[in-house]
Amino acid sequence: MPARLAAQALRQGATSSGLRLAPDQEAMVPVTGGRIYVRVNGALGGKPPILFIHGGPGSSHWSWLNATALADDRAVILYDQLDCGRSDRPGDPVNWTVARFLSEIEAIRVHFGIARWHVLGGSWGGTLALEYGATRPSALAGLVLQSPLISTEIWLRDAAELKAGMPADVRDLLDRCDTPGAAPQAECDAATAAFYARHVRQVIPPPAIAAYRDALPAPFAEGLYNHMWGRAEFTCTGTLKDYDGQPLLEQLDPKRTLFVAGQDDEARPATVANFAIAAGARFAEIPDAAHSIMLDNPAAYMDLLRPWLARQDA
Repeated sequence: MPARLAAQALRQGATSSGLRLAPDQEAMVPVTGGRIYVRVNGALGGKPPILFIHGGPGSSHWSWLNATALADDRAVILYDQLDCGRSDRPGDPVNWTVARFLSEIEAIRVHFGIARWHVLGGSWGGTLALEYGATRPSALAGLVLQSPLISTEIWLRDAAELKAGMPADVRDLLDRCDTPGAAPQAECDAATAAFYARHVRQVIPPPAIAAYRDALPAPFAEGLYNHMWGRAEFTCTGTLKDYDGQPLLEQLDPKRTLFVAGQDDEARPATVANFAIAAGARFAEIPDAAHSIMLDNPAAYMDLLRPWLARQDA
């Protein structure tokens, strides 16, 4: 049943009008531990560009491709964190810390000589965006925290509530799968896929984006994910298990910060809205979307981002 449930929940995703699969420029930017891959669409030097930070830890930039449609108005910068996607992959856990991943953001800005920019992070990328925004860098024009991991304790509490809302057989299987060897791996994978189809990504990536993803050297760095997080989104055994960024919320610039969540997001909208209240910032919920908003409902996300970025430009 879990596999059938997952298959029924997924729909075909759409590509943004103006999607740009090919970058206008690329670079391998030196950072601590190696070099990271960065791609740019649009012209740097006009309106403040926007940097998108992918999640995971261990994902890659492909999930933001729909955002390249914004390049008709400003430069769009996508990148792969170290050990992800097209970046160098030294595979050394000494590099897998919040502070080192955070340092990549400023390395990108300095490399391209960007005086002022917007930063948007999703999920684990929202953690890095939070950490970056809390320093109130003078270069930051606007900050978007989409479906962010702010507190692992709160994330897991929400995940338990969402699991409780799954069909009984799926829920019970997911609970058993938290104990290694307690259930067949294939059944655990199917039950996890059922949860993901409801709360993580509700679409099959459109063919062009799926082909781009599949051509990446490392679309998903499983070792990095397992080290920092764990086996699945609703359980944490890794180095982020005690992460709590709530004290940083009051350090954000409330007038320049936007919190976003999908209607069915595993980062529950009510929780993300409460983080926004704590920061004194605005919150927006995107309909017909789970955690992967730029894939689930790119049109609605663009409709939110374009005017918000324009206001922050000033």
